[in-house]
Amino acid sequence: MQHFYVWKLNKWKRWSVVVLFAFFTATFVWFERDGSFSVFSGEEPTAIAKGNANLPDIALTFNISWGEEKVFDILEKLKEEETQATFFLSGEWAERHPDIVERINDGDHEIGMLGYRYKSYMDQEPEEVRQDLIKAKEAFEKMGLENTKLLRPPSGHFNKEIIEMAKQMDFEVVHWNINTHDWKNPGTEKIVDTVMKETSNGDIILMHASDSAKQTADALEIILPGLKTKEFQFVTMSELIEQAHSEAELVE
Repeated sequence: MQHFYVWKLNKWKRWSVVVLFAFFTATFVWFERDGSFSVFSGEEPTAIAKGNANLPDIALTFNISWGEEKVFDILEKLKEEETQATFFLSGEWAERHPDIVERINDGDHEIGMLGYRYKSYMDQEPEEVRQDLIKAKEAFEKMGLENTKLLRPPSGHFNKEIIEMAKQMDFEVVHWNINTHDWKNPGTEKIVDTVMKETSNGDIILMHASDSAKQTADALEIILPGLKTKEFQFVTMSELIEQAHSEAELVE
């Protein structure tokens, strides 16, 4: 004879289970969305993921690791709207396209690093990461960009050890908190909606200027004047970081 055991809960216990389940579900979804679990701290190694929430300054950032076509349309849109941005470039790409690097620099945009090779640091040994950073630094120095201190690890993948290593090498690790996923080409309207609906004070917006981002320039045509209408002010990453009460998120 088979016996089936039924777990009977009173009303209070049932609600406790529901609340706990909802909490862990929300935590899991949030973790999956951002790829990192973050809390605010001033004592642990940190990556900058947001500026001062009390000021209307925001930073528009672009990653480039391959291609040489779409970046020109993006630079033209920024020029038309007199908007400064920060471009994170892989050293390998920068070496192949020094003329584009010069054009970005001449447009008064800030330049940061995506390492040398665009390969996740989480898939490499610590010494490999260190050598990649050294090689990237040398590549930028050869192009006259000796003071490039901003680092966005490839694919945004990093941990405490990588942040600590970057700090020791005098880099400032930069993440983001608004991800447009423009490289997936979800549609111009979707890119615009993400930025216009989600952007708030101090935000760091991630976009791409590699050739995979085919809809980014068209989206900027609406985003740039739209955010200005909302009275946001575009600043470089360094300016956002230098703000007196800039907030740093600790990435576990």
